[in-house]
Amino acid sequence: MAILRLTDGTIYHDRADIDRELAPLNIQLQDWPISNDPELLKILDQPQLSAEDHNVVLDHLDHYFEQLRASGYQMRDLIDLYANLVGLDAMLARFNRSHTHADDEVRYVVAGAGIFGFVRPDRSQIELTIQAAEQINVPAGTEHWFCLTPEQRFVALRYFRDTSGWHPNYLDTPILFRTALASK
Repeated sequence: MAILRLTDGTIYHDRADIDRELAPLNIQLQDWPISNDPELLKILDQPQLSAEDHNVVLDHLDHYFEQLRASGYQMRDLIDLYANLVGLDAMLARFNRSHTHADDEVRYVVAGAGIFGFVRPDRSQIELTIQAAEQINVPAGTEHWFCLTPEQRFVALRYFRDTSGWHPNYLDTPILFRTALASK
């Protein structure tokens, strides 16, 4: 279940409240069920995934990619972030700075949780924690950042229209709060 935090300390759990707060940014948050297939659930319950596991997850959930292809999405991959991943801090340093993209950023969380922060049109900031079985579409040009929750586990399918993958345009906006990073 998604959780939205405002810089004034307000916290929303209700989807209608969250959707209302995300509407000015045109961010779409959807529930995408994860298959009840025992093989898939066993894989997603592991602390980290092998390359073979990545392929199994992608195959099991490919029906979502097929739906997105109708909207011009051409590529998908799987990102698996966990506490003792070699190079995790360097990878997170790329994500946890304010940035935009020329392409929509579409993520479908299948295990763990992550936090997306956003700069709203009035320049206020919000943080949205999303968890397994939630899909987010951050429109191109939306100023945002990403960080892990204190559990440091995030497995998500990433969908791209541009086959060159993830490319940030970094900005100098100071981030007013980082729930997960502040708790480390």
